[in-house]
Amino acid sequence: MAVTVSLVALFGLVLFFLLRSKSLGYGSAFVAAGFGFFLASTGASGPINQLATAVIDAVGNL
Repeated sequence: MAVTVSLVALFGLVLFFLLRSKSLGYGSAFVAAGFGFFLASTGASGPINQLATAVIDAVGNL
């Protein structure tokens, strides 16, 4: 768990700087995929899934 959280922090930090510098390419896609993969295995996955479900339901009811 500790390794996963640190990898999420590392990938998140790298992705933040890539987005901020507007240098998006294949490397950025790899970083974003790694960030999402490791984020899914943390405790944040439950609230993120609930938020996504709520947004999808809200858009469907418009």
